[in-house]
This record gives sequence, C-alpha cells and structure tokens, in this order.
Amino acid sequence: MTDTYRYENLVAQDRFGLRVAARLSDAADELSYEMSERLRAARARALSQRKVSVRTASSVTRSGAAAVLTFDGDHLSWWERVATVAPLLALVLGLVVINVIQNDKRANEIAEIDAALLTDDLPPAAYADPGFTQFLKSRNGQN
Repeated sequence: MTDTYRYENLVAQDRFGLRVAARLSDAADELSYEMSERLRAARARALSQRKVSVRTASSVTRSGAAAVLTFDGDHLSWWERVATVAPLLALVLGLVVINVIQNDKRANEIAEIDAALLTDDLPPAAYADPGFTQFLKSRNGQN
C-alpha cells in the first residue's frame, strides 16, 4: 500500500465517523438518559482506540542542497538513531568492499601479464619493435 492510499483511507474513515456522529447528535434529544450515556461511553471508547496521530513539521531547515524537516518533540532513541544510520553505513561498506575486490582483480591480471612477458623466450623490448609485429603477421600467414 502506498502512503497516498493510506491517507485517503484514513480521510474516508474520518468522514464516515463525522457523519455517524452528526446523526447520533441529531437524535440525542429524543433518547433516554441511559441510552445517551451508553452512546457517550461508546464514543469515548472509539476515540481512545484511534491510533492515528497527524504530525506536522514545525520547521524546515536547509542544509546545503538538502532540506531537513524537524518535528516538535522529535527525540529519537539510541536504537532509532542507529537504525537510521545503518543503511548508509552498509552502503558505504559495500562500496569499499567492491573497490577492494576490483583492485585485487586488476592487480592479479597485471601480474599474470607481467609473468607471461618475463618468462617468455623473447625480451620485452621485442614486443615494442614494429618489425616484430610484421614478423608475427607474416608467420601466422605461413602456418
């Protein structure tokens, strides 16, 4: 469910509750004292069970390119603060691990190429000689 859907659902519930309360209030004068007290108690019980609290931001603070909403009485516990920072730490740690793995892979590839060049019969300077490239092309054409 999206937040928009939840909000629309809560608004519809509030409207329905207001309509029911209006109907009950219209007919309240015709009811006996006992019935009106039972209705009042039921209303109080229904309002106490409602768990929705609407919070509005008390201020918007600009921090560089980002905006930060602050709420009155917005005091996060230690665990809530850790829970808000944990995903960011996991992302940074993951990026560092990926970087280390890629650097090791590149170093191993370069080491393999260096080992192949150094253990070959030809000196490394021969690979840079333009005549050697021509020799390899003509040799491949003969075989």
